[in-house]
Amino acid sequence: MRYIKEKASIQIEINKSVFIAVFYPLESQDDISYYLDQVKHEYPKANHYCNASIFGEHGEQQTAHDDGEPSRTAGIPILEVLKHHDVTNILCVVVRFFGGIKLGSGGLVRAYTKATADLIKDVKFYQKKFVPSYELEFDYPLINLIDHYLENKATVLEKNFLTTVTYKILFNEDDASVITDIKHQLIDFKQLSMEILWVEA
Repeated sequence: MRYIKEKASIQIEINKSVFIAVFYPLESQDDISYYLDQVKHEYPKANHYCNASIFGEHGEQQTAHDDGEPSRTAGIPILEVLKHHDVTNILCVVVRFFGGIKLGSGGLVRAYTKATADLIKDVKFYQKKFVPSYELEFDYPLINLIDHYLENKATVLEKNFLTTVTYKILFNEDDASVITDIKHQLIDFKQLSMEILWVEA
């Protein structure tokens, strides 16, 4: 499954109606009502706030709402686009400002589908991997060397500067052997807990 890490939006116009698709990353299903309130506050004069969400490690929890549009012309089309792109922990709200021209059921389905699909093309997605974190302990004179060495090999989660320097890191390839060359210069090197590593998908 793929995830987003931040809010994203796109605007399109179809027959004088404006459609604004907005993606929100979800940490829990409780976030859905919070983000719906937020989008209504952001676009208070809109006519509809149609939405769909997918949540869970396997996308097992799903919602779809037409918000006043004819049944199955908005929420379900939005949801189908999300399902087709293997995403989860995501809320999509498509805000509509009615332009005075009725689109008909088929036109609405196409419009909500297009708004969602256009935003999908625009967004960075990530996969979530669980990998072990490690702690490196070393002396101050080695900071530049360690920083340079880890630059493309690891993600540094924390840095502590006390009597010695300690870094908490995740290896980008989940392979601790990449530091073999400098291991002998470290005071200590140990595995810690499992952490989430976000990999661009």
